[in-house]
Amino acid sequence: MLFRFLILSDEVDEFKREIKIDSEATFLDLHNAILDSVNYTKDQMASFFICDDDWGKKTEITLIEMDTSSEEDNYLMEDTRLEDLLEDEYQKILYVFDYLTERAFFMELREIIPGQHLKSPICSRSEGLPPSQTVNFNDIDTKTSNTDLGEDFYGDSDYDIDELDKEGFDGLGEEPIDNSYEDERFR
Repeated sequence: MLFRFLILSDEVDEFKREIKIDSEATFLDLHNAILDSVNYTKDQMASFFICDDDWGKKTEITLIEMDTSSEEDNYLMEDTRLEDLLEDEYQKILYVFDYLTERAFFMELREIIPGQHLKSPICSRSEGLPPSQTVNFNDIDTKTSNTDLGEDFYGDSDYDIDELDKEGFDGLGEEPIDNSYEDERFR
């Protein structure tokens, strides 16, 4: 059986990839096919997330073993076949390719084709340039931010300093602070 995945990016509108892969292939095979289709290096952490219909992350499939103490099952890409976790057309998947900034491709299992098999995955559609694989924080210009906070950023622009209740801001109020609970080690 074949799976046909559509891959999109929320960073580049014109970007599309379509991968056809055998259902018995592993998530590692799919991972490598995606990286090959966008010419990314294979030296970065990545994970797949099986999602619900609203893109809420459900099951994670990791590239390497993560030492987690959660009671959820841990899935490794090299040990998990696609057909083990995917069974419905239009299943949504996130492929996080940049862990530092949580950048991801949005994937959908567009078609399940019974009776056909592939020895290795193929990129059957390639449109547009992919987003860069990682973000170079040195290239971000923090001096020229286009975020205009404006005078109303902190709230009411009709703020009057004379309206402050000066007694309410002294932190003590009418009652003294009781320090009797303090541990002797902190005195």
